[in-house]
Amino acid sequence: MHNPKMTPEYRGLIRARLDIAYDGGPYSGWGIQTVERTVQGVIEEALALIIRRSVRLTVAGRTDAGVHARGQVAHFDVTPEEWDGLRRGHDTAPEESLKRRLNGALGSVLRELRGTVQIVDASRAPQGFDARFSALWRRYSYRIADGSTHKDPLQRALTLWHEQDLDVALMNQAAAPLLGLQDFAAFAKPREGSTTVRTLQRFDFQQDPDGVINLNIQADAFCHNMVRALLGAALRIGEGQESPEWMYERLIAGIRDAKSVLAAPHPLILEEVHYPHETAMHERAVLTRTRRAVPEPVL
Repeated sequence: MHNPKMTPEYRGLIRARLDIAYDGGPYSGWGIQTVERTVQGVIEEALALIIRRSVRLTVAGRTDAGVHARGQVAHFDVTPEEWDGLRRGHDTAPEESLKRRLNGALGSVLRELRGTVQIVDASRAPQGFDARFSALWRRYSYRIADGSTHKDPLQRALTLWHEQDLDVALMNQAAAPLLGLQDFAAFAKPREGSTTVRTLQRFDFQQDPDGVINLNIQADAFCHNMVRALLGAALRIGEGQESPEWMYERLIAGIRDAKSVLAAPHPLILEEVHYPHETAMHERAVLTRTRRAVPEPVL
């Protein structure tokens, strides 16, 4: 059961929300590591310069090494004195000052990587908000140029250059049965104590007039490596190596083997994290913390 004494409001703290965009190429993912540079690490370092103490961020979705974001969301807690002190005596709102000062501090921290991480917006979060547990869904995109598609050198850092031709219709046929509440253990790197049950809300491929294939995928949450594992399997089907039924068969059997290959990370972008109305933030967070059970698969 959720303990109300753990909420920032009960402890007299103010919760700040950050909307973040970043080029994940130079980083070893979002999460803090001992040695490697991470997105969380550089933002927390910049926050420490402003608030003058260590600050720990809670994020909507931990992205892998090399994965980018346009719509990442994180939160942290400060005292009312620290929140007001962000203004530094100026007649500006604390959230406006936080965004400006944090982007400035990131420039100092990043130096040669200046501009790879940007605070798009900063705000005072509504009561009960949790960047991770209040989210309704996360949406990712992924660009693929297959064997028959012109390779644009200017888009190479954000596009998978795939040597074989891909059948988009077969990939969509394979993706459709995976929608809904499922156990995605076959397409995830499990974390100790975490469930692999997720609700996949969208999983489809669309081809632009120039031939570029765009993956659109959305779920209430994603397991570690889940998007790249699903795409890796879909590429095998698009190449004709496997039948369209193969992905669902692996899903219900929970199979992870030598054919469980991750797609490259560099074209993957966290586009958006969506939240309920501010009056439902706390209720959503409590619901998300409840472990979900998966129904029996339809054979």
